[in-house]
Amino acid sequence: MIYILISIIVIALILIVFFISRKRTQSPITQPFKKEIDPLLIDINHIDQMEDGSEFEMYLYRLFLALNYKGVYKTIGKGDFGADLVFTDRSGIRNVIQAKRYSIDNHVGLDAVQQIYTSMRYYKAKKSIVITSSSFTGPSETLAGVNYVKLIDRHDLIKMIQLFKAGEIEKVKDIIEAEPRVILESWSEYTNDATEMKKDKKAEKMVLNR
Repeated sequence: MIYILISIIVIALILIVFFISRKRTQSPITQPFKKEIDPLLIDINHIDQMEDGSEFEMYLYRLFLALNYKGVYKTIGKGDFGADLVFTDRSGIRNVIQAKRYSIDNHVGLDAVQQIYTSMRYYKAKKSIVITSSSFTGPSETLAGVNYVKLIDRHDLIKMIQLFKAGEIEKVKDIIEAEPRVILESWSEYTNDATEMKKDKKAEKMVLNR
C-alpha cells in the first residue's frame, strides 16, 4: 500500500514538472505581445521603423496623455469613423485626429482629409487634425485649407518630438493647436463671372453633341 502511494506521488510530481517545463519553453509567438511605448524614448527613426499604423496611433495616444491633455482616448481600430484619437485642447475644444505613418516618399492624399473632416460630427468635435510621418499632396493641402483641417507633417512632428524631449510641453501644444493654413479659393469664388471655372469640357462636349 505504501509503495502504491509513493508511486502515485512520484507520478504526480513528474507530471507537475513536465507541465511547468512545457509552459516555460512554449514558443513566444503563441504568447500575447504587449509593447509599452514611452514617448520620451521615441524619435522619428523609431516611427519610421514601426511595423504598421497602429503603433504610430499608440505612440500619439501616449504622447497626448503625457502632454496632459484632457479627454484623450484612442478609438477602436475598425469602425472608428475616420478618427484614430480624440482629445480636448487647452481652450476646451474637442479635436479629432487621424494618424498616418507613411514612408517619406508616400504622401498623404485626399482620403485622410475627407475622413477626418466628416468624423467631426460623429465625435461632436469642432476641430480636426491629420498627423503624418510623411507629407501631404497638393490637393490634400488645398482641401484641408478650404475645410479648416489642421495638417501636421514630418517636419512638424520632428519639432514636436524634440520639444517634448526637452520638456517644452506648452510649445508642443502650440504646434498642435496652431491655426490651420486657410485657403480662401473655393467654389464660392466661381460666382464671379471674371473667374474662369475649371470644368470637364470633354463631358460638356459629349452632352452638346447628342
